[in-house]
Amino acid sequence: MASKFDLEDWIIEALKQNGGSAKLLRVSEFIWRNHRDELERSIPLLYIWQYETRWAATRLRKKGLLKAAVVSPKGVWELQESDC
Repeated sequence: MASKFDLEDWIIEALKQNGGSAKLLRVSEFIWRNHRDELERSIPLLYIWQYETRWAATRLRKKGLLKAAVVSPKGVWELQESDC
């Protein structure tokens, strides 16, 4: 069963698949396409995963894995250069 903390790995996975950066919609599409089965088995995460994805991105920024929102283009999530 997946937890909200798995979303951090999935975000990094999605960004790597998209060359190190992507908009939230692209990240969400990737997560749904690649982790749908895990999400569907994970109540209540199934119902709140898109909300929790945003918080997971915030945690990744605090860990220094994603660029700060003020540095990235509006609406784009970007990995730090060393994580690409």
